[in-house]
Order: sequence, then structure tokens, then C-alpha cells
Amino acid sequence: MPQPSSRLQARYGSDSVPAEIALNPLIEHLLDHRSVRAYLPDPVTDAELAAIVAAAQSAASSSNLNVWSVVAVRDAERRARLAELAGNQAHVREAPLQLVWLADLARLRRIATALERPAEGLDYLEMFLTGVIDAALAAQNGAAAAESLGLGMVYIGGMRNRPEEVAELLGLPPGVFAVFGMCVGRPDPARPADIKPRPPQAVVLHHERYALDAQDAGIAAYDRAMERFYAEQKMNVHGTWSVHSSKRIAGPETLSGRHRLVEALNALGFALK
Repeated sequence: MPQPSSRLQARYGSDSVPAEIALNPLIEHLLDHRSVRAYLPDPVTDAELAAIVAAAQSAASSSNLNVWSVVAVRDAERRARLAELAGNQAHVREAPLQLVWLADLARLRRIATALERPAEGLDYLEMFLTGVIDAALAAQNGAAAAESLGLGMVYIGGMRNRPEEVAELLGLPPGVFAVFGMCVGRPDPARPADIKPRPPQAVVLHHERYALDAQDAGIAAYDRAMERFYAEQKMNVHGTWSVHSSKRIAGPETLSGRHRLVEALNALGFALK
């Protein structure tokens, strides 16, 4: 395993490592995260899946409402269809396990109906956001657990590209929305993944009050770090990280998920206020 100094250099780039940082085995494990897109065909076992879900359920849940769920997809044909819906991403098809993380308001509505109680609160944006946030918290716990078991993973935001078709494929009832997918499997050692640098802490960490102007130097350093990463990985990325990111936010046509979210949520049984 790499030493803490090399972990930090990989995560930030050599000129942006924090001068002082407290490290322990858990933090070092988290620093090793990387997006894995090449997998061996070996299955993820039921015991490993149970551990991932147990870790996910150990994440914080707003008011203990538990407004998230996850669908484990192992069937090859269904994975292939998910890959198509997510933008023809080959690793969605090839990974032995696809976890689709859901904002799930259907369960509480069913409970309220059974108790003959009103559930109008589920129609407000606050509850939808709660479901999305809880799903993300749970998924990140699950990701860390998967990596601790020697598995690799990568998030799949493309599940939001065609949400109605994903819902039909997975049998999602009204009030359930696929927030993102997650490929899980054993990394293929012949096609290793590297740690992608993140911005210096000066870009994201603010003391007492937010400071936008103070981020410019850190962003310039991050552009340099990502330029080295693009070159090392032989990635066909033109321009700096700043230029690349600006292109991604130019308009709705440049976003990965081009679907009109409000229309999709209405079609999936949400009536947000």
C-alpha cells in the first residue's frame, strides 16, 4: 500500500498537500478512492452485498425517515439495458453488480395510507431533497465499505438521463426516483485506475465566511495538477480543468442528463411544491 505522503500527493498534487494533517487507517483508506471502470467477471458475493448495504444503512438519515432504497442488478441483460439508458457506458454492462440508489418516498406514503393518515408533506421539494441526500449519504458509506473489501466502484450519474425508462426497467413505483447507479466489482489488474487529483483545500475550505476571490490561486494550481494527470493518463482532454468544466456547464445541451427533471418527476409520480 502507498505511504500517507504518496496518498496525499496523488490526491492533491505535489504542490497542494496540506502542511499538517491528522491521518489514521480509515482516512488513508478514503484517500485511496479511485473510480474503477474495468472489472474482472468474478461475482460480488451475497455476503459482500450485505456488508455494503449494512454500511449504507449506518449512514445518517434525516429524522430517521429512511427515504432511500437500492436495487441490486446482477442480471446481464438488465445490466446491458441500464448501460444503454445511461449513455452506452460499457462498464455498466461489464461490472458484475450494478447498484441503483433511489430516493424513495413510496414507502412512507404506503405506511401513511395503511394508518389512514395524510401524507401531503411528501409532495414538497424538501422531502424529495431529503430522499436524494439520504440516498447519497447511504451510497457513499456503501462505496467505502465496498472498497474496504477489495472491490472497486464508480458512480453512474447517467441513470438520470432517461429516468422513466430506468423506472420501468426496475419496476419503480410512483414516488421513487433513481438518483444514480454504482458499478461494483473486482478491479481488473490489467487495466488499473489511478487516483484523480482534487482541488487544494484552499478552494473548498472556508474559515468563518465564504471567500470566492481567494480561490483563484488554488484553482490555477488545480489546473496544473489536472494537466499532469490528463497527460499521464493519456486522456484526450483539450484545455485546462477550468476550460473543460466551463464547457460542461455551457447550457442544457452540454449536461450529461439532458432530460427535463420536472417533467420526469411528474411522470414518476412526484407532485413537488
